[in-house]
Amino acid sequence: MKKIITITVNPTIDKSIAVPLLTENTKLRCTDIQFEPGGGGINISRALKNLGGSSRALFFEGGFFGSYFKKLFKEKKISYDAFKIKNETRESLIIFDESNAKQYLIDMQGPTITKTEWQPLLTYISKLTDVEFIVASGSLPPGIPVDFYSKIAKLSKEIGAKFILDSSGEPFKLAIIEGLYLIKPNLKEMGILTGIENIDKQMAKTKAAEIIKSKKCEAIVISLGPDGALLVTDNASEHFLAPVVDVKSTVGAGDSMLAGIVYSLSKNESLQDAVHYGVACGASATTKHGTALCDKKTSDDLYKNFDIRVFNGLQN
Repeated sequence: MKKIITITVNPTIDKSIAVPLLTENTKLRCTDIQFEPGGGGINISRALKNLGGSSRALFFEGGFFGSYFKKLFKEKKISYDAFKIKNETRESLIIFDESNAKQYLIDMQGPTITKTEWQPLLTYISKLTDVEFIVASGSLPPGIPVDFYSKIAKLSKEIGAKFILDSSGEPFKLAIIEGLYLIKPNLKEMGILTGIENIDKQMAKTKAAEIIKSKKCEAIVISLGPDGALLVTDNASEHFLAPVVDVKSTVGAGDSMLAGIVYSLSKNESLQDAVHYGVACGASATTKHGTALCDKKTSDDLYKNFDIRVFNGLQN
């Protein structure tokens, strides 16, 4: 398996709870309490481990919560390098309302990170060798420059690694301008990227093809939620329909999808097969409660038992 590096600049401690009924001004007794290390790249490393793959995770950590975050991540037995910061690592809260099966996600703002704190991560990347894929996912916390992912894209090319990015907004745009291997926006992020409100699947496909034609990206995977994913390359566009499953939580589904894609690519599978497997992994994650991610058995079963590929276009 080829060497994979994941990057999480805004990690979080995901606290997941369930309540019988979410009501105001009432003391609620919660159950199914879970604490997990989270954030885009962290989730991808965790999902890769679940699938039987390996990676090395790079992340910032600071304060009491940073120490606890690192403790939680150590328990996953995944290789990592933590970059120390002064301010506290953030937390996130996921509430599951058992009365209606609705889920509420409360994200806290990340800590401010200074240049003297984020620069060592870039220096570390510049010295990497024998890395096939660098995968970054998530938002940028305060203090991180808007062109941070663009800097990583440039460094990735210099060390001969393929940079894969799942982000949004201006940091996403600047990284694409620099050039990278693959991006995985959802429809909303694709709309922000292209400046089109309420973008639909057909327009997203058209705009993705324009980005590919500009030679700034080799492949675009547009996450469509329960509708699966759309893969656009320089010679094809394909819609991968998601299998129908009993959805318990959508937290980490996108990260699981990307982990499945990277896992397959690291085993020299084609982009088409990688996205097929990634969609299966994303669906697998939705069958789990809280912040649990995909598992290999469910992912493999969904991949083998569902013909989810539609060639040359989109279904209406």
